[in-house]
Amino acid sequence: MIRTEKSGARARGVRAAVIGALGLAAVTLAAVPAFAKGDVDITAPRTAHVGKTFTITAHGDDDSAGYLHQLCLEERAGKQPWHQENCTTAAKAGARLTSHGSAAHRGDLQFRAVLYGLKDKHDRHPVRLHASDVVTVHVR
Repeated sequence: MIRTEKSGARARGVRAAVIGALGLAAVTLAAVPAFAKGDVDITAPRTAHVGKTFTITAHGDDDSAGYLHQLCLEERAGKQPWHQENCTTAAKAGARLTSHGSAAHRGDLQFRAVLYGLKDKHDRHPVRLHASDVVTVHVR
């Protein structure tokens, strides 16, 4: 009989601990702020021929309120640093960018699209919101 009472008390204690942990988890999840959603996509051909023109297309959007968006295309060859090729004008909704490129010699060219947030059209300090994955164009 004494064993039953001890195991009953232990079960109540474990049950109370589990309920307390679940309550704490629920409060923690409810307190986490919601984050703005955004994405940047880029498409380019896998291969290109030397001297021939190819097209790179990018699309970026972010639902953060109060920002204008600007989408920029960046390029690099080999291990060189990234440099901007082309940028859109500031817009309130999603930004689209189409650029044409060509290569003078063989090798790999890498491209990425970067979405910036601006407070107004003349903002000198844009905030980087998102960047796309890097796409590589093999030039033959």
